[in-house]
Amino acid sequence: MAQLFDCRDAFANALVNLARTDCRIVTVVNDSIGSSKVANFGKEFPGRLVNVGIAEQNMVGIAAGLANGGKLPFVCAASCFLTGRALEQIKVDLAYSNANVKLCGMSSGLAYGELGPTHHSIEDLAWTRAIANMTVVVPADPIETEQAIYAAARFKGPMFLRISRMPVPIIHPADYQFEIGRAACLREGNDITLIANGTVVVRALEAAALLTERGVHARVLNMATVRPIDRDAIVEAATQTNGIVTLEEHTIYGGLGSAVAEVVVTTHPVPMRILGIPGVFAPTGSAPWLLDHFGLTPIAIRDAALELIEARQTA
Repeated sequence: MAQLFDCRDAFANALVNLARTDCRIVTVVNDSIGSSKVANFGKEFPGRLVNVGIAEQNMVGIAAGLANGGKLPFVCAASCFLTGRALEQIKVDLAYSNANVKLCGMSSGLAYGELGPTHHSIEDLAWTRAIANMTVVVPADPIETEQAIYAAARFKGPMFLRISRMPVPIIHPADYQFEIGRAACLREGNDITLIANGTVVVRALEAAALLTERGVHARVLNMATVRPIDRDAIVEAATQTNGIVTLEEHTIYGGLGSAVAEVVVTTHPVPMRILGIPGVFAPTGSAPWLLDHFGLTPIAIRDAALELIEARQTA
């Protein structure tokens, strides 16, 4: 079994390294130093870590003020609370003025599985990608997380980064270069395309391997940037393969699948299946169990792809 990693470690290390050469970088948290893994940042830069307590709206407003004063704030909090409680401040204080603030939604998706629906963050992508000026990024492994943090520091404007605590294997080569708005093709194939991001990219790759056993060659795209989405990669997939299956650790309403479908229906319509949480509150249980519960297993993904191909052939 491949070694698994917590992407928050890659995030925290990258943030410290950036702060050593960029004195503008500050971290703003809501009493989440431990869960955001920014304790080392606080030890090395005690004057650049702002803990506002459990006050998410204030946290985002303070970050906007720091950005207006020339700082580069990275706001770290559990994604369910960062996006859910401070959505108005994200829209008005950050996006409306195009403030240079990076929102880091920690422990996103179903990562807080046993804590139940109050802590599940399965609507955060829909909420943030609907706001003008927002860039939305979902790294898939530690290598991409580190690259995304460096890219976020270079990028000017508000950005939401979704960083899970669910252990994942490394899926990118060491020399991988993340680029905002650009999908990464992790596996070539012309029969069907699987598009995923975040923690479920590895499941897409496992499903593609199962499809190969059935003689089906699947293209696998890691669509780490949900907004702006890589339209060219989607159009290529639609024109060069027989259909698209998207999978995400998010509700099927308004997330990655919706973003891909918006491109497909306006450019080159092909059959699609959108796999994710089907518009319900998830039960309590471990995150891997919940992903399995909602049909995000490699076998279920494979079967969805096979059904799509069969439907296309019999149409």
